[in-house]
Amino acid sequence: MPAVATIIWVGFGVLMGYVLWKTGIMMLRSMTSMPPAPPPTGEMRRVNRRYRCDVCGVELRLTMAPDEDPPPPRHCLEDMTEVAPLFE
Repeated sequence: MPAVATIIWVGFGVLMGYVLWKTGIMMLRSMTSMPPAPPPTGEMRRVNRRYRCDVCGVELRLTMAPDEDPPPPRHCLEDMTEVAPLFE
């Protein structure tokens, strides 16, 4: 009976080694794939930016913009300052 238990443990070890090998290969392949191409010019992109007016204190959240680094909006004839989000 001990020989059967040994065969089962060896088979389980080989199976786990195979699963770990395949998982590692998939992870390496995912790191080498190219990122998707950026959307065409003029198409809106998702952004998460928060701005605050230094003069009156109004806050604004920007969620869509034509480019990834949009210029700050203006309020009270001044550029708004970007505020770091508390949690992301």
